[in-house]
Amino acid sequence: MRIAIASGKGGTGKTTVAVNMAAVAARHREDVTYIDCDVEEPNGHIFFKPTVEKIETVMVPVPRVDDSKCTYCGECGYICQYKAIVSILNKVLTFPELCHGCGGCTLVCQDGAITEIPRAVGKVEIGSVHFSDETGLMNGKHLGMVQGVLDVKEAMPGPVIRRVKAYIPDSGLRIIDAPPGTSCPVVESVRGSDYVLLVTEPTPFGLHDLTIAVETVREMGLPMGVVINRADIGDDRVTRYCKSERITVLAEIPDDRRVAEVYSRGGIIVDAISWFAECMQGLLQRLSEEVAV
Repeated sequence: MRIAIASGKGGTGKTTVAVNMAAVAARHREDVTYIDCDVEEPNGHIFFKPTVEKIETVMVPVPRVDDSKCTYCGECGYICQYKAIVSILNKVLTFPELCHGCGGCTLVCQDGAITEIPRAVGKVEIGSVHFSDETGLMNGKHLGMVQGVLDVKEAMPGPVIRRVKAYIPDSGLRIIDAPPGTSCPVVESVRGSDYVLLVTEPTPFGLHDLTIAVETVREMGLPMGVVINRADIGDDRVTRYCKSERITVLAEIPDDRRVAEVYSRGGIIVDAISWFAECMQGLLQRLSEEVAV
């Protein structure tokens, strides 16, 4: 079961739900993997403190032009939808930061003047988290973890996200922590999921961005449900919206200062607050009922 945890906006509690749901699941089964696809600002490792066992540098092929072969026909610039290569008079300019590595410019170059060279844009870290029991001893339970980190000043998280997803196991419970919003990185992260869990809050901003997220997920043809975080701080407009759109509300998490305190210390909330652990366990049960395992 591949579950993507997403949100229409930042700050709704998406990572809180993803991390703690993975932690609860890992205590009862041995095939759980947490995947942090928020590569521009991954923070799942702050809570899990994983042991990193492998690091892969993510490379993107970018064009290099041989001026001695180039006839400056301009075909490379015409095909590039991202303006990463432009032919101007007797000079071809390349902008590697804009290149998506599609290889189109190389294919259309009839003079063989363009070759591709690898360019590092980020990294993928693969590791695991080992849990201790109440005595402080390792109890044999562990959680697989994969996260991507986009290099500073890079503008395109897509290639890093794709490499992160290449390390997702073929089976087991796989929890994907997607980036916030509804832009290309979110679409890339949730693509191929069995179910999308949208985390929102009962505020006007939360409802506004939830409606956009719902439209995005529906466009992708994926089943979805909603978790309302801090459910008792706003009004019932989110609940009424979900009912009118026939979207299942799988959980409502009340506002509790203790949750924020544990989170701010980098702690796993289900270890510190019993009702939160019960809530996450109930959410997992509802998900198993929604998704055919």
